[in-house]
Amino acid sequence: MSAEIHLRFVEVARELSPGLADAFERGGPVTLQADDSEPLAERLCRSIAGQQLSVKAARSIWTRVVDAAGETPLMEFFVEPNQAALRGSGLSGAKSKALCLIAEEARAGRLEADDLRGLDHAQRSQRLTALWGVGQWTADMISIFYFGEPDVWPEGDVAARKTLERLTSPRRKTLRTAARFAPYRSHLALYLWRHVDAPPV
Repeated sequence: MSAEIHLRFVEVARELSPGLADAFERGGPVTLQADDSEPLAERLCRSIAGQQLSVKAARSIWTRVVDAAGETPLMEFFVEPNQAALRGSGLSGAKSKALCLIAEEARAGRLEADDLRGLDHAQRSQRLTALWGVGQWTADMISIFYFGEPDVWPEGDVAARKTLERLTSPRRKTLRTAARFAPYRSHLALYLWRHVDAPPV
């Protein structure tokens, strides 16, 4: 993020709330670093495995999942006969099922990053949420952290939404507040996550 965009964020925040502007100023600019170094299906599975968990718990469970797979590639290990092993790693039945169905799509060649990269966030979300067990929060996280989309507001992320409410007003709609920061709403989420030190996995 350039210094110019950071200053614009501070100016907009100052119009909304001194507390929000102060949070931005104290932290300085944020940087959105996309990481597409692993296959999309694997990242998607890891994101689902970590849903509604602390960062520490999510990492611990994913480590156990990888250990359970051993030498077997994850997309080959995530099959229905191995669901008991997945649940034994700490995954719920629903998450285990979701991982197996995502892996099935990946094995069929229907979950390639290049096919989704050229889509906008809404189109990509539609494709991803059509997968069983993939919700809007997961689609938002994939767009932000895997594809590096700069303008995604993850309304379903409790930490981002509640922090924005707390720093502005609980009576103000967070979607409307976030719209003031377009076309850099992903950066808004990064500012807020940094403020509470609770970035998603």
